[in-house]
Amino acid sequence: MVAGAAHAGGFALREQSSYYQGMSFAGYGTTGGGISSMFWNPASLMGAQQGLTVEAHNTGLFPVSDVNGTLSGGFFGTSTVGSGDLASDAWIPASYAAYRLNDKLIFGVGVNAPFGLSTKPDFNWAAQFYSRSSSVFSLNVNPAVALQVNDMVAIAVGVQVQYLDVALKSADATSGAGFPRSNEIKGDDIGFGVTAGVTVKPWEGTEIGIGYRSGVGHDLDGDLIVGGVTSAIGLGVVTPDMVNISAKQKITDKIRVLGTVEWTNWSRLKSPRAISDATGAALTTLHFNYDDGWFFSLGGEYDFNEQLTFRAGLGYEISPIDEEIRSTRLPDNNRWWLSAGASYDFNKHMSFDLGYTHIIPESTKINIDSNHQDFNAAFGTYTADVDSHVNIISASLRYKF
Repeated sequence: MVAGAAHAGGFALREQSSYYQGMSFAGYGTTGGGISSMFWNPASLMGAQQGLTVEAHNTGLFPVSDVNGTLSGGFFGTSTVGSGDLASDAWIPASYAAYRLNDKLIFGVGVNAPFGLSTKPDFNWAAQFYSRSSSVFSLNVNPAVALQVNDMVAIAVGVQVQYLDVALKSADATSGAGFPRSNEIKGDDIGFGVTAGVTVKPWEGTEIGIGYRSGVGHDLDGDLIVGGVTSAIGLGVVTPDMVNISAKQKITDKIRVLGTVEWTNWSRLKSPRAISDATGAALTTLHFNYDDGWFFSLGGEYDFNEQLTFRAGLGYEISPIDEEIRSTRLPDNNRWWLSAGASYDFNKHMSFDLGYTHIIPESTKINIDSNHQDFNAAFGTYTADVDSHVNIISASLRYKF
């Protein structure tokens, strides 16, 4: 699995379903769109048919992000060298399987990469002391069980087993001309969490889904490398939990309208400290201090015929990162999602989904000055403009045995 530049606020990855990619993830916690909806709401598994259902989703992310600014006022003079395209193209797979035991009980499992980040500016760019490469990789296995309580209500619970690997580099200002050496903090860990959800069908043609993904606590075991000296460390990190509400409304036999509201608890990330294994002392602090994130989307589907369905959606995301804390590692901002997609049912067993999204961020600036949490007087101030956009193409194959 390769996780690239994050495109769901902070360093989360939203790209878990080709079906819902085509609607900017509107209504992703309801039934009818395949079992990939279990990522957001495990109760949506009740939409699975009798027997075994499997799905394979593959998403290609093609981001562009250029940072151009000026470093000044520090010990190393003034530099205006741009970052180049610091964002990496990426492939993000997601796989799901579900087995309906009877009319009331379904077991499902999802394998995903819920968090990811890969930014790599040109080596000696102006802000190299604040950041060089940044990498976050995750792998999450999520078994779940859904129960049909009655004709209206279904509930579900699940478990998360999550692997997380983090590596952050910046230029070592003591390494001589050209600053060939990097300081680095890195570590990995396996942690555990839960998922839960409910779907309600209050009347014919209407469905509401509520989903929850807990945060996962990690005690990253790794190293801090500063000035060429390596120290064994532990770094405590808790990924954000998420609550979402989705709805689907049938308008006619061929037309449906869907919507989603999502809240992500990024503010719990705060400022984790790297603790020395040898002495128990705090060696460095990673300043996140994010706000909470919000995502809103509205979409629709049209059944062209019994085999072919078209869909489209519009989303707006409020990033947990604003100019007050925006860093050179992750120059994130609020953004618009414009999406379109289609599904084709080859027969009663096999379906194919295709989704496309174009993401347009709002005007983005970086301003690391004496009031910024990352500011270091030795490095100086760094002010810059960020020019970025993202294209996403996603395809999936769904098969019902």
